[in-house]
Amino acid sequence: MENNKIKFITRTGILLAVALVVQMGGFPQPITGPLINTVLYLAALLVGSWGGIIIGVCTPVIAFMRGILPAPLGPMIPFIALGNGVLVVVFSLLKGKNKIFGIIIASLAKYLILFTAVSYIVDVPDKIAQIMSLPQLFTALSGGVIAMLAYKALWVIGMDRTKEMPEDKKQ
Repeated sequence: MENNKIKFITRTGILLAVALVVQMGGFPQPITGPLINTVLYLAALLVGSWGGIIIGVCTPVIAFMRGILPAPLGPMIPFIALGNGVLVVVFSLLKGKNKIFGIIIASLAKYLILFTAVSYIVDVPDKIAQIMSLPQLFTALSGGVIAMLAYKALWVIGMDRTKEMPEDKKQ
């Protein structure tokens, strides 16, 4: 039991650190977005929903505090955190049946939260509204694809042998 807690804390901390390094790398949003979503999907696979939720809430808050997230996006922080959390939870619930289906539905859920926020709840400039709309669907989907490739690589090197081999490998 204690070993599982240590594994959870360690893996969650490492994944959060990776997310923060990505954010501080100064990459453009089309690179940063998919990589942060990759970390969220990997968290769902490696540590479960709670670890992913922790990361998903911390990343926009820390990015804003460090000045990585521009000030006009400040009102979006709760919705970004909610979208991240929903992505992780939806994917966690669906990953056992079909990971690709889980990625699609989780990405759509995150997109709908962000799109709804900028369309009906939060008053942000048009440019911010555009960034928080369709591009978010694409970054979530591409993050899911990258995460599946990374997860398979982690499985191959033996990091996650406690779980069954990804279904794609069984065929």
